[in-house]
Amino acid sequence: MRMTRGKAARGPVLVLGALLAVTACTDPTQQGSGDTGGAATEGEDSGAGSEVVIATGGEPDSFNPVLGYARWGDGKVVEGLVRLTAELEQEPLLATDLPEVSADGLTLTFTLREDVTFHDGSELDAQDVVATYETAIDPETASPVAADLTALEAVEAVDETTVRFTLSEPQSSFVAATVLGIVPAESLDPEPAASADVVGTGPYTIETYRPGERVVLEGYDDYWGEQPQVQRATFVFVEDDAARAARVASGEVDGALLPAQALDRVEQDDDFKVVRRDTADFRALVLPEEHPVAGDPAVRAALHQGLDRQALVDGALAGAGRPAYGPIPPEAPEYADVVEVEIDAQAAATTLDEAGWVEQADGTRARDGQRARFTLMYPAGDTLRQNVALAVQAQAAELGIEVEPEGLSWEAIEPRMREDALVYGSGNPYNADLSTYPLFHSSRAFQGFDNPGGYASEAMDAALEDGRSAQAEDERVQAYQRVQEQLAQDLPWVFLAYVEHDYVIRADTWSGWDVPLVEPHEHGLQGGPWWNLPAWTTTDPAG
Repeated sequence: MRMTRGKAARGPVLVLGALLAVTACTDPTQQGSGDTGGAATEGEDSGAGSEVVIATGGEPDSFNPVLGYARWGDGKVVEGLVRLTAELEQEPLLATDLPEVSADGLTLTFTLREDVTFHDGSELDAQDVVATYETAIDPETASPVAADLTALEAVEAVDETTVRFTLSEPQSSFVAATVLGIVPAESLDPEPAASADVVGTGPYTIETYRPGERVVLEGYDDYWGEQPQVQRATFVFVEDDAARAARVASGEVDGALLPAQALDRVEQDDDFKVVRRDTADFRALVLPEEHPVAGDPAVRAALHQGLDRQALVDGALAGAGRPAYGPIPPEAPEYADVVEVEIDAQAAATTLDEAGWVEQADGTRARDGQRARFTLMYPAGDTLRQNVALAVQAQAAELGIEVEPEGLSWEAIEPRMREDALVYGSGNPYNADLSTYPLFHSSRAFQGFDNPGGYASEAMDAALEDGRSAQAEDERVQAYQRVQEQLAQDLPWVFLAYVEHDYVIRADTWSGWDVPLVEPHEHGLQGGPWWNLPAWTTTDPAG
């Protein structure tokens, strides 16, 4: 599906396999090292507040949008045809308007802005959009974004500023998926010149990138939109929660993602403000289909019935969350309470009894010589997931199920997801389709961190496909009712909680960051108060 590219060669190029360091949020693998480069206001020739240093919990596995970077937009370096607002609405970005959609829903036509240049000085045109999308859906790319674009049959450049998408069937979530960042056509050639530079159209360029340590973003002088007042932003990658809290306490950073348990001392510090964001970010137990215990329907049902989610929120999350029973948040129109369950430890015990899981002298159950035991993996250094794993261990023990938490690097976790359970995080508030299809459709089984347990159900596939193609709202709601009914029946995952995201930011330095944002799971460079970093304004200390 690759197009013939006739544009002149550009300067820096983007290598599809470059920058593969660690995956963001679901895969924060490396702890930051080295100094932060100083406080945010120490930059040469810069005014107070024009620089910021932020400690995040992980780094992107790539800054290439085709490989999943900034999947929900707000890439700062790259931009899509549309963006998603704090009000969860779609608005044009590189396009002049939302697309013109044909009556049958199969053709969407975008008109591009004419005043946009890439960071190498070349002009954005329709060929760049075509190349980006064709590469994203090319099976050889193995892009996680491909799961959001399954209906895309063809994309063509009608002229230099007009792009037409043709779908094989209507896809209600397609416009939301066009947040995909656009990169130059030449940077997606099969054998580009080696470079670690990302060529985007965003308000920032990558000035410095040190894998496992930091990325420094610098304002792009020829940005087509308004120049950001924060001209330099350093994101320090610090996987360990305690290490991030220490950097805040020492004054090394101006903002950070912190676990709720670390907020007490910061709340007493007048130099910082604490920010808590509502989210659609869930934590769940992914139970591999092939495991003799975690894959057993009775064990899954017992965990679903017997785990006290509110107690887990109050303890493991320090109250910073709410119980979850499925991937679609209760505020969404597609939500169905069929996934909910009354916590009943006795009913859970009866379920295990009836399935032949017999309680042994030590309190652990067994069946046919198989102990009711499984390993529960979580990323080492992630305090929240560790606490969730420990809470599950304690509660499951009361049911006679032995859970062994194991903290590992993401490199160690990924190859074991077929065999061992995992504390998983995902979710977005934007679209029910995009928050369920990649996780539960059989075509996504073992595709990176999509459907890591290998769940496959023809009934689920049909419901997901109906939801994706539905054009009428009532049809969508009915399809996702079936999706949730199937989840409640099969219980491939046990959902536990939606977690709130907690951040700190230096007080009285910037304005404009405090917006009513409901965050998705991804919240490294994209989330938090720095979600809208280009819109920040500096606060005059004398004012």
